[in-house]
Amino acid sequence: MTRTTNARIAGFTYLFYAAIGICIELLMHQARGVDGGAAELVRIGQYATNVRLSILIVVLECVSALVLGVTLYGITRVVDHELAVLGLVCRVAEGVLGTLRIPSYLGLLWLAKPGGGTGAPDIPTTNALRTFLLMPVPSVPIGAIFFAVGSLIFSWLLVRGRMVPVSIAWLGVFASGLLAVALPLQLAGFPTGPLSGYTQWLPALAFQVVLALWLLIKG
Repeated sequence: MTRTTNARIAGFTYLFYAAIGICIELLMHQARGVDGGAAELVRIGQYATNVRLSILIVVLECVSALVLGVTLYGITRVVDHELAVLGLVCRVAEGVLGTLRIPSYLGLLWLAKPGGGTGAPDIPTTNALRTFLLMPVPSVPIGAIFFAVGSLIFSWLLVRGRMVPVSIAWLGVFASGLLAVALPLQLAGFPTGPLSGYTQWLPALAFQVVLALWLLIKG
């Protein structure tokens, strides 16, 4: 593919990736909107469609990460081939690690079926599985760290290659660098103050949307 084609595919995928990421957060928040294991499992049974849709979206997210890795590699490899390969590997790792959420979602659907579904375990086992599957979601998914590092690498290559306006490229370096530093610290349990939760993702979201529109329009 030409660099223009790669750019336009990347632009569309950036927007698609951001949109479905928001969708899965909303769907799972609604499905898991009750505190307490037993009540939460009942609610998941009531919102089973949300969980099934989330599984499909996770697959689309993972494919989108792979598409972004390949297209961004195609755009930036002329600047520094080795760094572009490293960025591609990080985005591939992000996509592969993202699929690890699917078995948990499938397990929740199985446990939430009326009567426990086919081959339902006894009550103690059910309680243990429920506790495991409904334990607090890690504040930092491992795949997010690879996303941040890959995004930082590709943003830096865009700066070096002057392929997009300098302001957009440096916004990517700042937003991705912020995540690449904050996320590992949070995963290890170190406090990061205001750099936590959804706040730290806002610069990255702004960068993706602006870059996506530029790539779609300018190619």
